[in-house]
Amino acid sequence: MTEIIALKPGDGLWADAAAFAQASAWRAGPYLARMMRRRAFLPWERVFLAREEGEDAGYCVLLRDDELPPEHGLFPFIGFVYVEERRRGRRLSGKMIDHAVAYAGRCGFPRVYLMSGEKGLYEKYGFRPLGEYETVFGTVDQLFVKETNA
Repeated sequence: MTEIIALKPGDGLWADAAAFAQASAWRAGPYLARMMRRRAFLPWERVFLAREEGEDAGYCVLLRDDELPPEHGLFPFIGFVYVEERRRGRRLSGKMIDHAVAYAGRCGFPRVYLMSGEKGLYEKYGFRPLGEYETVFGTVDQLFVKETNA
């Protein structure tokens, strides 16, 4: 059984999710874990944790800011989309993204954004590319948008 849990600082699985992010094979996982340990989240921001059979399987976040420079004035962002390698191919990314988009809509956001270097991946989740943008890291990634039906 798969469940997607929206977490905020102080929730019961928060520390477990931070440890999972810290141990993940993806280099961005430890960065997210540091954010979680510092509880550097706005009140409406969330970590979405995918669990299968009671075990952590993946995560993503809904945050105000991501790698797009803030002068663009676009938010919120879905980011840190990660699924454990042995659990890939089960639509966990899509399920987490769907939960994050629905939550953003309930918060009143008419759309969500996502930055990624992946080509062809996020379109299958209903995102539309807006073009390539320089990131806060000096690299170039594609900016995607999806309506929330808010």
